Amino acid sequence: MTANLLIKRQLRPLEKRLLDPEFRKSAAEVADLLADDFVEFASSGRVYAKAQILDALRTASPSRFSLRDFKAVLLATGVAMTTFRLIRHDRPPAHSLRSSIWRLADGRWQMAFHQGTLSGQK
Repeated sequence: MTANLLIKRQLRPLEKRLLDPEFRKSAAEVADLLADDFVEFASSGRVYAKAQILDALRTASPSRFSLRDFKAVLLATGVAMTTFRLIRHDRPPAHSLRSSIWRLADGRWQMAFHQGTLSGQK
């Protein structure tokens, strides 16, 4: 098995977990997957730190998401990048391109960076 395939098998479930409405209700569990120095460049153009994400999740209305075209690449020892298309199943549906940087520390992966860019349908 290639390193990238192994990384994909480890990180895809974590990305999906972060999109799960039930999982997102638990600030503690979400906080566990985000590095303390986490930064997000949101599709809205805003920049968020970990604390702001956790705050926003408290009042966020639940949405359903689908992940498409998921890829993972090992960038360096213990550092990986994931990319995928995301569909938010609202009315109307919203499509975006996503990328995340994950770090392996103390035997567990944490997201250090995430970016969302709005896109048209595929």
